[in-house]
Amino acid sequence: MDNKNSLTSHNIDIDVNKLIISCSYSKESLEKLYKLFKNNVFAIGFGITSDYQLAEDCVAETFIRLAQTKRFNPEKGDGVGYIITMARNIALELRRQHRHDDESFIIQSYGVADHTVENSIYINELLMYLSDSQRQIVTMKCCCDLSFTQIARIMKSPVSSIKYKYNKAITILKKKAGVNSEE
Repeated sequence: MDNKNSLTSHNIDIDVNKLIISCSYSKESLEKLYKLFKNNVFAIGFGITSDYQLAEDCVAETFIRLAQTKRFNPEKGDGVGYIITMARNIALELRRQHRHDDESFIIQSYGVADHTVENSIYINELLMYLSDSQRQIVTMKCCCDLSFTQIARIMKSPVSSIKYKYNKAITILKKKAGVNSEE
C-alpha cells in the first residue's frame, strides 16, 4: 500500500513539474497550479505573516514569480516543494517588509468558509505560543500535508529536528488547548 501511495505522490510530482515548466507560456498550466496550491500558499503566508492581506499578497506574488520561472529543473527536485519553498520565502520577505513595531499577532480569520471566525481566532491565539519555526512546520504539516522530509528540505534542516520541533509544537498546542495528551 505504501508503494501505491508513493507512486501516486510521484505521479503528482511529475505532473506538477510539467505544469511548472510550462506555466511561463501557458495560462492553463498556471491556472491549474493556482487551483491546486492557492490554499496551501495562503496557509504558508498566513502562518508566517499572521496577516490576512499579506497572505493574499503572498499568494499573488508566488504565482507571479511562478509564471516567470525560467530555471526550474524537474530532475533536481519536486515541484510541490519548489512551490512551497517559494511561498515561504515570499512570506518571509513580506513579513520583513511589513514588520510591525508590536510583535504581537493580528487575530484574523483564515477566510475559509467552513471555519467560524471564533475557531480562527482560537487557532491564532494557540499559534502565538509557538516559535516562528514551529508555526511554519505545523502549517506545512497540517495545512499543506507535507512529509517531514519535504519540510526538512524546504527549511534546510535535518528531518530529526523537524520532527522534534513538530512534536514539541503539538505538545504545546495540546497543553494550551487543554487537551489531555495521555488520551
